[in-house]
Amino acid sequence: MLLRDYLLRLHLCKGIGIVGKAKVYEWLSQEIWDDQHLPVVDHLLAIAGIQDRNIAAFCASYQQMMTDDQLVDQLVDGENWLAICDPSYPEILREAYSAPIVLFYRGHLELINGELLGIVGAREATHYSTEVLKQLIPGKISNKMTIVSGLAKGVDKLAHQCAIANQGRTIAVIGTGLDIAYPSANKYLQEQIARDHLLLSEYPNQTRGFRNHFPERNRIIAGLVQSVLVTEAKHHSGSLITANLALQNNRNVLAVPGPINSRLSVGTNELIAAGANPILCADDILEEFIS
Repeated sequence: MLLRDYLLRLHLCKGIGIVGKAKVYEWLSQEIWDDQHLPVVDHLLAIAGIQDRNIAAFCASYQQMMTDDQLVDQLVDGENWLAICDPSYPEILREAYSAPIVLFYRGHLELINGELLGIVGAREATHYSTEVLKQLIPGKISNKMTIVSGLAKGVDKLAHQCAIANQGRTIAVIGTGLDIAYPSANKYLQEQIARDHLLLSEYPNQTRGFRNHFPERNRIIAGLVQSVLVTEAKHHSGSLITANLALQNNRNVLAVPGPINSRLSVGTNELIAAGANPILCADDILEEFIS
């Protein structure tokens, strides 16, 4: 079995999380892969740090995934996929914290290796975010870099739409399978991105959006891009999680200042106070990529 095929099957196993999968790949990358002999389960349990309550589920799932080709094909469901060991897997993401060992995708994979700007913000986006994005993502931004976001409602959706409206490129990283639109109101936009741009997910088809999927999705955005721009964010929000993950990965964190009496600007103003670069115009973003 090829290493990439093994990683796909491991990725589909139950009972092992994203950190455990990353640890197994880190171990495998230091070994000489033997396609005739698969790693011993007991060794994997120790390396991945699988908790006692998940051991039985993992062992049963591992045995099934390594032997049942039909089940694997059913779960992949004809989707394109990329393994972390593949040459086309972006190096910047491979080096990120707990990088996904497999990504499913629809669309133009070549976009993944360009200059990428992540844009995140409040799901309750105000008119302020709309005007900010219209000002910051004109042609000169969308012609030079690809906009990456999470296809959630609010700022995510606005960022994707603004990139497309300016004849730019966009990548959506979602927290469900590629066949599920969440929220459902974004179904048409998701189909448009999958057709004309790039849609990414680490989850196989028919996977619904559980709460933990969205912070996990955020870590992919933070690892994939060179810079993350936060437009609006409350004091505690998923956007700030993404910003912190970006900092952990040594990425640039940019923030749009906002009114001090707006609860949706508390997070961005705090980021700036903590050292994030304030973004006042499109040239400020370009300067980050030049420097």
